[in-house]
Amino acid sequence: MSTEENFDLVPTHLAVQAMRDNGYRNTAFAVAELIDNAIQAGATDVELLCCESEELVRERVRRRLKHVAVLDNGSGMDRDVLRMALQFGNGTHLKDRSGIGRFGMGLPSASISQCKLVDVWSWKNGLSNALHTQIDLKAVEERAMREVPEPEVLPIPKMWEEAADSLGNTGTLVVWSNIDRAMWRTAQTLIRNSEFVIARMYRRFLNEGKASIRMSAFSEGDPSHPAIDQYAVANDPGYLMVPSSTPSPYDSAPMFEPDGDSWQIQHEIEFQGQRHLVNIRFSFARKEARQRSNAGATPYGKHAAKNVGVSLVRADRELDMDEALVVSYDPRERWWGVEVDFPPALDELFGVTNNKQAARNFSDIATNFKLLSLTTEEMEQLFDDEDPTGPLFEIIRLINSRLELLRAAIKIQSRGSGTSRRRYDPDAPEVQGTEVTRERQKEGYSGLSDAGEELPDPERKDELKSELVDSGLSEDQAEELAARTISSGIKYTFAEADLEGRSFFTVRPVAGEILIKININHPAYTNLVEVLEERVDEDAPEEELRARLERARRGLKLLLMAWARYEDEQSSDTQREAVQDIRTDWGRVAYRFLKTD
Repeated sequence: MSTEENFDLVPTHLAVQAMRDNGYRNTAFAVAELIDNAIQAGATDVELLCCESEELVRERVRRRLKHVAVLDNGSGMDRDVLRMALQFGNGTHLKDRSGIGRFGMGLPSASISQCKLVDVWSWKNGLSNALHTQIDLKAVEERAMREVPEPEVLPIPKMWEEAADSLGNTGTLVVWSNIDRAMWRTAQTLIRNSEFVIARMYRRFLNEGKASIRMSAFSEGDPSHPAIDQYAVANDPGYLMVPSSTPSPYDSAPMFEPDGDSWQIQHEIEFQGQRHLVNIRFSFARKEARQRSNAGATPYGKHAAKNVGVSLVRADRELDMDEALVVSYDPRERWWGVEVDFPPALDELFGVTNNKQAARNFSDIATNFKLLSLTTEEMEQLFDDEDPTGPLFEIIRLINSRLELLRAAIKIQSRGSGTSRRRYDPDAPEVQGTEVTRERQKEGYSGLSDAGEELPDPERKDELKSELVDSGLSEDQAEELAARTISSGIKYTFAEADLEGRSFFTVRPVAGEILIKININHPAYTNLVEVLEERVDEDAPEEELRARLERARRGLKLLLMAWARYEDEQSSDTQREAVQDIRTDWGRVAYRFLKTD
């Protein structure tokens, strides 16, 4: 080995091996790089073709992924462009900010992250003129390949002709072989897991008919008869597009609705001497999608659970679903959608990675958003310095404030979703509380609400319904709950309400009932009531259940500590004794209510 070889600035065989660990999350994201190239080349038809062969695995014959190919009907490449496309860091769109590409890493980087052999055919004037070249990592390791081979005219293998749905007069075929790093081992699992992500990334192209993406799986010996043959349908995390991949009934109707008249915001940013628009869109679940028992456990609810986060979109292609602003323990986060759409000219500001999987600056600032406290002067200085923290902090603050309103609306929206039950469960706390109240009435204790029990039932029902509507329930929900409460002889009614002030709950006698309104804006609601009231998906992980119980435990302890401190802060012995007497009296009543035997 010569001295020159020993001290190459970038030893090819070592650099290429290092590039295999380039951070693609999984095979679906690597495939997306090839789809990017196809769309950038003007393709309207893209095909993901998965070839399987049979192998003996632990004395059983199993199907295993042998080749993965991406075929398109784009403009194709000539000799120089084809050779350039397989160079790391090179390409024809390095300075072009008008489309998906420009980083010059996609084809070679994505390919070697999954396999050891990459074959590329491309043609501009019929298949008979297809040019071929490749990257062979074995040859690179052995130092037999130091540059991209000169393209040669070579027909594409007949297997791919038979597997393809359509072959255009122009196009490109990329084939991965010697696949050693794919996350999924079979064509079925690759397509199943890729479809969700790819249909979300390219939802705009699919929805607007700019491109179709076919996904096919076939046996090596029978490529013309695929076992899987389907087209990707748009997966919109904002749930406004139709048709979509959302399960019925929201495959043909939007599951979400725009958040008011100002659901789209055009936010102007000045960067590197030019002004750019960032479009931010907000949506949330329609009432009918939420107001049914355990909506999160429905097929469409589970679909939404996999689309949680802020969708970052660049040049009509999604980069990432960023979860930095998501409240991870709250299953209702699935019911809102936020999309941030920015132009490629803001790549450096957002911190777009060269594999187009994330916007690092946005994610870092969003992660630390609640720790940042910037004055007006500090913000102005950040803008003057063209520090991305300034403009991105402004965008994230806007999103976060809007999310707080969306979360409140979603909390209110789900109230009363269980009111369709005609009768109270005999073990319901309202039943037990009513029984104890009747015993205390017999013992001579009376309350302000008791006089209202003498009113006619229809009048009581109408009065209670009116109060429940004022609390935020719909007319139908209030009607159902009021009728069920009065007809069952129940004494207590709960309602969750958006109350002003800092009271945890309010108590009001209404038509012989005791109406308890719980303030959804109080931290005790979030950390105690909500955790225990919110239904759990049947397939929720054990870790989520433990986390919810831990939050409830902490919430109860903090609530008791708040009362203890309230007693401790009384300014005189007389006041302190009065508060202690209240605690003791309430404790006696609570003992009766909570005692189960």
